[in-house]
Amino acid sequence: MRESEFWMLMSDEFGDAYAQMVAGTQHIGALDGRTPTEALEKGIPPRRIWEAVCAHMSVPEERRLGRDRPLRRGPIDE
Repeated sequence: MRESEFWMLMSDEFGDAYAQMVAGTQHIGALDGRTPTEALEKGIPPRRIWEAVCAHMSVPEERRLGRDRPLRRGPIDE
């Protein structure tokens, strides 16, 4: 998972503003007491951070993959 995907999932689940607040204020035991933002800065993989956020914030399994989005057409698909 890329960091951009992490932020997309955070926004999908919490909304843009609240996602930033959660990332900056929630100290998560599974991340050694770091906030998600601190964990990203330390180089912890975004997938691991997202899984820790989901567990900490009780995100249901069915919402952990984010919203369904339509496929984007590219030069190969045309």
